[in-house]
Amino acid sequence: MDRPVNAAPQRTAMISLGAAAVLVALKLGVGIATTSLSLISAGFESSGDVLAALITYFAVSVALRPADRGHPYGHRRAENLGALGEATILIFGALLIAIEAIRRLAQGASPEIRWYQFAVLAVALLVDALRIRSSSVAARELRSPALRSNAAHFAADAAGSVAVIIGLVAVRAGLHGGDSIAALVVAALTAATGLRLLGSNASVLMDSAPPEARRVAEHALAGLGPEIEVGRVRLREAAGRYFADVVVSVAPGSAVVEGHVAADRVEKALHDALPGSDVVVHVEPRTENLDLRDAALAAALGEPLVKEAHDVTVYRHGTRRSVSLHLKLPAELSLSEADAVATRVGEAICRQDGVGEVQVHLEPLEEPVRVVPERGAAHVPAQLERSAREVGVKARDWRVLETDGGLVIFLTVELEPGVGLTEAHDLASRLEEHIRSRLPGVTDVVVHTAATR
Repeated sequence: MDRPVNAAPQRTAMISLGAAAVLVALKLGVGIATTSLSLISAGFESSGDVLAALITYFAVSVALRPADRGHPYGHRRAENLGALGEATILIFGALLIAIEAIRRLAQGASPEIRWYQFAVLAVALLVDALRIRSSSVAARELRSPALRSNAAHFAADAAGSVAVIIGLVAVRAGLHGGDSIAALVVAALTAATGLRLLGSNASVLMDSAPPEARRVAEHALAGLGPEIEVGRVRLREAAGRYFADVVVSVAPGSAVVEGHVAADRVEKALHDALPGSDVVVHVEPRTENLDLRDAALAAALGEPLVKEAHDVTVYRHGTRRSVSLHLKLPAELSLSEADAVATRVGEAICRQDGVGEVQVHLEPLEEPVRVVPERGAAHVPAQLERSAREVGVKARDWRVLETDGGLVIFLTVELEPGVGLTEAHDLASRLEEHIRSRLPGVTDVVVHTAATR
């Protein structure tokens, strides 16, 4: 889900723009008046701030636009592009400053020292401190690379102002090259900041996986347990937000709902580890590290013509194992076509270690059963009560359907909550057999076992 449109980034950028314009006027004006290269270079660097702040303002404005058809991942990388533009300005400005500083050092030039130079630098430090704080807070809250780059830029600007103060003090103390040396320090600080921004934002634009984010994501996914097998994790970042593409494997017998639950767990784990991330999960059947029953199901359900596989049974005899299973196929298939499917399934299962024999029972996929109007099933409820009483169970909620093929009976049997599943199944089977023996024409009996409430 995209971040809601927020005016804070633009407001922060506009404040920075106004402050940078004031500092440019002060530093350049005083620097030119006193021929101080360090002040002129600091003013030049601040003029870069003006252009950088403009880039930041337009970058965050574009980045906050919602995703659209042409930009399904949103526009957040406009911030990374803006940060790259800012880095370029810093590096180019640092180069010009360094060239002029070296020229002045060679000439032995020295500026005039006036008290208002220090006053301007004190104001610049105060303004930079305020800009660093506002940009840092906004960058942290909004996870904005452009604002984060602004904070780093302003920190370098403040460090440069300190270097200029030291250089002017050195000139007053008799070191004529102090001003030019201070200018070189400003150039080095500016270039270092620019190179750092260039590297980090170029890495994002090249879709490099953030190492720390990947480590956090993998740790979160590892905590989901062995039932969810993570096959692939791909991460990309755009303006502080992560996009994750994850492939997970679940047991082949898992229903669609179970696969969906597994995907939800993966999404939640990554959202908790990387807040605000956009996660896409692809679920596929597991093909490795399966027990024999799941491997048999995987082999059967891997055949496009197999619509259902059930009653998978594994027989152990010594070190060998045999497998039997039932396959339901489209009713219109010929026997030879169905037999070819069974042969392929059997061969796939026999490739499992220790499997020596596979027996496949073929069944046609049932068509929907048509229910017909009642034609004489009034005696059935009384017989159901007698059958339940004789088996020793309590039956309720029975329903009788008359179909073209015969009677279908639904009923529920109540058992004590402590009864085991095997015992409950045996009682239901006994009741089913009893009903069939007492009611000719019954084609199916479906018994639901429930715990007594």
